[in-house]
Amino acid sequence: MAGASWSVAVACLGVAALLLSGGGFGARRARLVLAGGGVVVPGPPTWPDVAEELRRIRARWRPEWWSVVVGLVLAVLGASVLPVLAGMAGVPLLRRVRRAAEARRARERRADAVIALCAALAGEVRSGRQPGGALLRAARDSGGLGEAQAAVLAAARFGGDVPAALAQAARQPGADGLLGLAACWRVAVDQGAGLAAGLDRLEAALRAERDQRADLRAQLAGPRATAVMLAALPVLGLLLGTAMGADPLQVLLHTTAGLGCLLVGGLLEGAGLWWALRIVRRAEGVA
Repeated sequence: MAGASWSVAVACLGVAALLLSGGGFGARRARLVLAGGGVVVPGPPTWPDVAEELRRIRARWRPEWWSVVVGLVLAVLGASVLPVLAGMAGVPLLRRVRRAAEARRARERRADAVIALCAALAGEVRSGRQPGGALLRAARDSGGLGEAQAAVLAAARFGGDVPAALAQAARQPGADGLLGLAACWRVAVDQGAGLAAGLDRLEAALRAERDQRADLRAQLAGPRATAVMLAALPVLGLLLGTAMGADPLQVLLHTTAGLGCLLVGGLLEGAGLWWALRIVRRAEGVA
């Protein structure tokens, strides 16, 4: 029975991979037929073809849907529909985690672009360009203005309020450094101060802040990994129980005591993981 369950689970994974591939092998075969006059050398796909299809599946399929695949496998192994429901319930949670990670990476990229903009603008001003023309060139090269680039460049080209446009652009996530750029621009225009010197100090401050965030993230990597490892311990317990022949899935999914333990354990597991990650996030916020 166990061997049959594993066979069914492997078959489910194979069908899922075939469906997710979107018929890549078939499309390639059709192209070969059309290109080669209908003659195709039969044979299995090569390893580069398989690797290409796997990369295509990974790029097309969102990571949160793997919880449904895992739920289907556990449902087959445990002969219960509960893992499927749990896997479907985990999709929005994992989607939220993925989107938060993507938003964080987008903020970091924009912050790096702002630093590059300050460095490029300082170099252009130091080379003898006027601030307006220097901003036009530096913004195109660095992309630090993001979606507000058109408005800021229009203000610089036609004599508008550049500091106000930069302050408006600073509302984008990760573009807080543009507030410093707006202040440097206003001081240079109103008081005749050196714009390049102010930009150099601003770039140094932004780089120091970025390095501090990276150092803090490195220090918090240990506690974060510990929380994830503790969250994975129940899975290790299930694997050990299965290896010892105890059939924990049967107990958890088909007995009253097992269902109670599964419910309480899942709640405690979720609360513990949430609390540990909350501590890490608060540490990041305080820093």
